[in-house]
Amino acid sequence: MNNYFAHETAVIDDGCKIGEGTKIWHFSHIMPNCVLGQNCNIGQNVVISPEVVLGNNVKVQNNVSIYTGVTCDDDVFLGPSMVFTNVINPRSAVNRRNEYLKTHVGRGASIGANATIVCGHNIGEFAFIGAGAVVTKNIPAYSLWVGNPAKQMGWVSEYGHRLKFDNKGIAFCPETKEKYCLENNNVKKIG
Repeated sequence: MNNYFAHETAVIDDGCKIGEGTKIWHFSHIMPNCVLGQNCNIGQNVVISPEVVLGNNVKVQNNVSIYTGVTCDDDVFLGPSMVFTNVINPRSAVNRRNEYLKTHVGRGASIGANATIVCGHNIGEFAFIGAGAVVTKNIPAYSLWVGNPAKQMGWVSEYGHRLKFDNKGIAFCPETKEKYCLENNNVKKIG
């Protein structure tokens, strides 16, 4: 007996490992040898290609495509209709299956609706990619990116609030009051 829920229209191929409490909704396809952690939510019409790895509590909204080469840490949010690529120069007549580039999404990161993550770029933990953004470079932890191509617009807390740093490089999350430090263009939580 499965310890996860899969809607009757979902297709789950052989060799998948699916964690307890995970839910897979209508018309989604989980392809061979995927690993989905505990308490994930896979929305309607999602395609998860072979060997993709998702951590615990990953939320995948409707119409998302996650291609081979992608890994997501715990607590990642993937917004509606966002997509990952896995080949940098696709051509229909050229087989590039041995050229898939890796993309890693760090713990707690959020990727907005209709965003595109070009393969070979990593998203840092708790980063926030705005709706419709096209990511063409590595994204630092706690950073906020919008546009096409995506440009950094600031920094965010673990709760997704904009951080306003003082002249000493210190900011506080308005919701949690947790303290953050900006040093050498990197942000870290310090309390």
